[in-house]
Amino acid sequence: MIVITTRSYPPELGGMQSLMGGLAIHLNNLHPIKVLADSFSGDKEYDKKNNFETNRMGGLKILKKYRKFNLLKEIIKNNPLKAIIADHWKSIELITEDISHKVPILCLIHGKEINHPTNSSINRRSINALAKTKHIIANSEFTKILATEKGSDGSKIHVINPGINEPQTISSEVNQQAETIFKNSDIKIITVSRFDKRKGIDFSLLALKNIQSIYPNFKYVIVGSGDEEENLKKTTENLNLEKNVIFLKNISLELKNALIKNSNIFLMPARIEGTSVEGFGISYIEAASYGIPSIAGKDGGAPDAVKHNQTGLLCNGYDHSEIYDALKNIIQNKKYLELGKNAKEFAKQFYWKEIIKKYADLLNL
Repeated sequence: MIVITTRSYPPELGGMQSLMGGLAIHLNNLHPIKVLADSFSGDKEYDKKNNFETNRMGGLKILKKYRKFNLLKEIIKNNPLKAIIADHWKSIELITEDISHKVPILCLIHGKEINHPTNSSINRRSINALAKTKHIIANSEFTKILATEKGSDGSKIHVINPGINEPQTISSEVNQQAETIFKNSDIKIITVSRFDKRKGIDFSLLALKNIQSIYPNFKYVIVGSGDEEENLKKTTENLNLEKNVIFLKNISLELKNALIKNSNIFLMPARIEGTSVEGFGISYIEAASYGIPSIAGKDGGAPDAVKHNQTGLLCNGYDHSEIYDALKNIIQNKKYLELGKNAKEFAKQFYWKEIIKKYADLLNL
């Protein structure tokens, strides 16, 4: 058996959640697994669809962490484990040496969670946790370099980009929902992310205020939630963009996919905010799989996920005028159609049927 222990997991929406959900499903096709995950609204219905056991933990974050570890100890006591796979170094922080010496541990790293000043308390915690692993899985070359600079053992680090599901069939009813949300807008733009400053939604709104004078009938759908939600809604109001911008959260995965499919551009010009950095950007690849090109920031691992002038455009996420220029560039002459075709082809190398082979090799499956 392989145990996956994770803080981020469907049906909660997000790049990390998609990654861990996809990894569980496709790994289970190769070897029996069990998942230890946080509870979330709608999780019972989601878990019923999978043919493996998922144990959900509720309550405070710190309590979830200890409950998972205690359950992991019980599982190890009663089952021979092939490996433990974790989504985050905090998910293995409580694991003791007697376990790490006996069971191979694979831990995924993504960027912002390891980007702390060297020798700071949290940096030492992350390095100590990652020292328990047999393999560290970096989501991009950028993240691998960053982890090595921050003190991780480079010889343990393997770059495996996040996998995505092949485009799913969308029912006509849900597709109609998405069409209704976008209505008859000239340009359909979407962002799917947590509402963190580094995602660049704030500067995107500033850029779109200028776009409004050229394409007054554009629609910008923002799917997600997070700390910046109220600030982003206030910015939308202050810029008089209420008729153009729609905020959505807690929607179904199918509706999310339908909205992406019905859009023209995926917009997320991420930037570095303090220690927070985009290590890869699985959302760009998910959009690409539906033939939708992205406008992404140059910083972090986004260049691994978006090829400039091929599958989308890269810009300076700190400069809303550059975001505006990128939007104008991609909209003019419907350049998004050509880039979208390239993006769809590019996305195929990230399908889970290809990515899971790399995990299988590390696990000797």
